[in-house]
Amino acid sequence: MKRLVALAAGIAALAGAASATQAQEIVRGGDPKAAIASVVTVPAGYDTIYVSGMTPPVIDEKATGVAKFGDTKTQTLGVLGRIEAALKSQGATMADVVMMRVLLVGDPAKEGKMDFMGMMEGYKTYFGTAAQPNKPSRITSQVTSLVADGMLVEIEVQAAKKK
Repeated sequence: MKRLVALAAGIAALAGAASATQAQEIVRGGDPKAAIASVVTVPAGYDTIYVSGMTPPVIDEKATGVAKFGDTKTQTLGVLGRIEAALKSQGATMADVVMMRVLLVGDPAKEGKMDFMGMMEGYKTYFGTAAQPNKPSRITSQVTSLVADGMLVEIEVQAAKKK
């Protein structure tokens, strides 16, 4: 009888360990077809990495306004490239991003409206791909301006990496 009790306790402990292992994964919820996760749960055992708002790199020193930084898609790709480098410096990747805040300035070429589709074209090259299927929760807002004339995009992220 003692052996049966010990065996049952061992099986229960293994089952609990398996559940604990599964519970330690980041959970991303929402419609799998959506471009973002509607909810992300990060359990204990992860380091949080905060990446400050990044703005786009200059692509043409001689240009002014938007031409100096490129259109919204170009700026989004430049910003995400900078974020990727910042994460790499902390031993993380874009797959570790769990939250994103996107600020877009109205594009003069789009009658002052934010170019959401241009941002999404850049975003989709980094998130929800076959190579990197993870998607963060996200907010996208239009703002009046950013730090320099011609900047249309600023993005900040939080990432979570298993300790």
